[in-house]
Amino acid sequence: MPEQKREFPYTRQDFNQLCNLVNQHTGIQLAAGKEDMLYGRLSRRIRKLGLPSFKAYIQLLKKDEKSDEFGEFVNAVTTNLTSFFRENHHFDYLKQTVLPELMKRNRDTKKIRIWSAGCSTGEEPYSIAMTVAETMPAGWDVKILATDLDTDVLQHGETGIYDESRIEGLSKATVKRWFVRNKQHPGKVRVQPELQALIYFKQLNLLQQWPMKGPIDIIFCRNVIIYFDMPTKQTLMERYADMLVDDGHLFLGHSEAMNHMSDSYTLVGKSVYIKGGS
Repeated sequence: MPEQKREFPYTRQDFNQLCNLVNQHTGIQLAAGKEDMLYGRLSRRIRKLGLPSFKAYIQLLKKDEKSDEFGEFVNAVTTNLTSFFRENHHFDYLKQTVLPELMKRNRDTKKIRIWSAGCSTGEEPYSIAMTVAETMPAGWDVKILATDLDTDVLQHGETGIYDESRIEGLSKATVKRWFVRNKQHPGKVRVQPELQALIYFKQLNLLQQWPMKGPIDIIFCRNVIIYFDMPTKQTLMERYADMLVDDGHLFLGHSEAMNHMSDSYTLVGKSVYIKGGS
């Protein structure tokens, strides 16, 4: 790592130790070239804590990996890039194919369970909720579980309040139906309570034990597994398969092909898979 004039001492050993901590506790692999990114995100924590160096910060983290600061460390490192209806073709497929199929398959129970794994600040589960609300008839029991490792983004999602800039790409009809401008928060919008009622936000580390039992009809895990190594990806795909109903749908990100990860799925759409099939 080239020497740079920095506010806090930061060595190659510091970077490697932080990468190991990140990988052990989140499964995310930070590649070489992320030194500046990590410095920028963690120097704010070091400054706030009044510590002299990255070495001292690492010692603090290792002293108690269940501390509040360790949670702040994970929140600072994890990446949370998202938007409403990101990869819109997935929501078209959900509306036109998956939900109609489930209305037939689950007509006796009238129950559908959906999981947004790696939900970030909530735009994905709210996009799912809008699609569900515009597609499903009254009387159905639909619940969306939204999980993320980062407690800060979960809190943001749970409030349902966003900058107006986040909805600029949405149609006027969508904005009018599902968002409310609040005079108490200039430049902000709030999602309709009807959508919030469909979603349960919960902190979850995908690499640890999952408290939910399943079965689940649909899992969205988009732009999450790109941060994991291949053995972790393979394990995660099998755990998802165990959680899904037969012919349940798994949505991955556009750059996350299933190649060599699992034989438990069949490709049925653009980065859309079903459990089983031929």
